[in-house]
Amino acid sequence: MSDTPDLPGEVSRRQVITRAAAIGAAIPAAGLLGACATGSSSEKKDNTKVDNSNVANPFGVKDDAALNVVIFPGGYSDKYATEVHEKMYKEKFPKATVKHEGIQDIDPVIGPRFQSGDVPDFLNNSGEKAVNMGKLVGDKQLSLLDKLWAAPSLDTPGKTVRDTLIPGTIESGSFNGESLQLNYVFTVYGLWFNANQFKEKGWDGAPKDFDAFTALCEKIKAAGVTPFGYAGANAAYYMFEVIMTSAAKIGGAGVLKALDNLEDGAWKHEAVLQAAEYWAMIGSKYSDKAFEGLKHTEVQLKQNQGSLAIYPSGSWLESEQKKDTPATFEYAMMNVPTGKTTKLPVTSVHATASEPYVIPAKAKNLAGALEYARIMLSKKGAAEFTKLTGSLTSVAGAADAVKVTPGTESAKKALSGAGKDVFTFYWADDYKDGLGLPARSATNDLFFGRIDAKKYVEVLQAAADKVKKDPSVTKIKR
Repeated sequence: MSDTPDLPGEVSRRQVITRAAAIGAAIPAAGLLGACATGSSSEKKDNTKVDNSNVANPFGVKDDAALNVVIFPGGYSDKYATEVHEKMYKEKFPKATVKHEGIQDIDPVIGPRFQSGDVPDFLNNSGEKAVNMGKLVGDKQLSLLDKLWAAPSLDTPGKTVRDTLIPGTIESGSFNGESLQLNYVFTVYGLWFNANQFKEKGWDGAPKDFDAFTALCEKIKAAGVTPFGYAGANAAYYMFEVIMTSAAKIGGAGVLKALDNLEDGAWKHEAVLQAAEYWAMIGSKYSDKAFEGLKHTEVQLKQNQGSLAIYPSGSWLESEQKKDTPATFEYAMMNVPTGKTTKLPVTSVHATASEPYVIPAKAKNLAGALEYARIMLSKKGAAEFTKLTGSLTSVAGAADAVKVTPGTESAKKALSGAGKDVFTFYWADDYKDGLGLPARSATNDLFFGRIDAKKYVEVLQAAADKVKKDPSVTKIKR
């Protein structure tokens, strides 16, 4: 993981955009309303035949063709591949040899293979040392995934693969208007707590608005427990994610879109100011200034030990803390509360697809790679992934019948309860150096009491204006 523990294995959108721009590829934001894929990103002609009437084998996979699968064995391990998806593939094509490679340092090992042409058929391009996605896009090294999305679902009759996905999944892996990356894991963000502790103490695990959340913090503080906190040393992202979520609930998701688009004065929107004011107050009254010098694992351990009640993070938290979580601790997620006035309900959530997989354009078994991806995106393949990793996938409803861990069940309920009110933002990655990093510093300054909310939005508006005026920075439009 990097110094800032964002999503496990997430590839920085800024890295993609910056490096692709350097080689002449203009990549727009992959938002929920991203453009449909057009054209071809591969110099090698894709001769894969697709027969959508053949649900069993729409891509015409040769039953004895070898398949090479490379998986990054990070936070999700690679057992989901060896014990589920590859086994499902072998059951369909028993004559095929499936070569599995679990590789931590993807770029040093796989990068040269893109140059030589000896590429794997299917690649989990993840981790700190992922292959530069911008270069892969610019060099036309990846296969389009349009045929995958249009193919019939493996086990959902009458639906295409596209029909089975949570909205925004395909667009999140689109670059330059082309669908080139499958983002498989769906991450839900919220405020995490120990359900057993809250039950024992009689604390409200679902405060709806700022007033209710403040009242909850008062009760927790009175019990001698720090109500709320995050790690300032390397996880300021976790805190400004909360501020952004509150801003979206107060002013609508359009507030975040304006920030992504670097619109004039967007940071000074009343919703952003209100959100910053509220969470600055929480920092001053209900947190611990010592947290600024701690890393995420250190603060998360304090929560596991019962001295911290509420911690902001994504739905990977429970899995990440598995080895340090005592038997008496049961992860649960509450939604970020709304302001006194609100355009989105408290049930709305920040959630997005992540964990990238690609199919190289020069894959020897392109049809097999597409079928392997279709297996992953089947209800069975996705459900088994959730069972093994405790994480939700981009396949809608795949985990409905799965007995999952308490934290995952909580995230699942939150996502289901949000309905269409799911949003995300991209500015922190799209403009990481010019805006994302300054936001981390400014958020620490705000939360730990060195600046007020008015100064906070002024600092970030100035950073956004600087990015907007910099001709060397590729501008992204949602």
